[in-house]
Amino acid sequence: MKVVTSLALLVAAGWISVVGAAPKQIVAVPLNATTYNAGHIAQAILTPLSSSETALSLFVGGVPNGTAIPAHLYTYIYSGSCARHEPKPVYSLNRIVTDNFNEQAGIQLWKSVPLAYDSLRSGGYALVMRTSPADGNPDIFCGELG
Repeated sequence: MKVVTSLALLVAAGWISVVGAAPKQIVAVPLNATTYNAGHIAQAILTPLSSSETALSLFVGGVPNGTAIPAHLYTYIYSGSCARHEPKPVYSLNRIVTDNFNEQAGIQLWKSVPLAYDSLRSGGYALVMRTSPADGNPDIFCGELG
């Protein structure tokens, strides 16, 4: 019995030391729906991957009525803010963007941004999501990363 208790304590101590060692900074950024996509919600989660790369997880709760199925969503990072950003994106994150929309689960996409987490979070960047050119290519969500 003592061996089992000692082993459990050792495992718990190891888990606590790993969890407490170097927690990653993870931040959730709400993506605001544009008037074209009113009533829908989305969120981006940023996680540092390395000194020059950030993981981006996108959760989309809805697309405009009339969007072709499967939905083709295009994601861009711009310098500036949602209210006022540069005309050309700094990063186009569109390797694989097609997913089937599910009313209950929404759409989940994962991308990698070739920019350090701290740089993205320093301010001055906005994430914009659009539908496909076949759907008119409107902005449907925007969120400021800093």
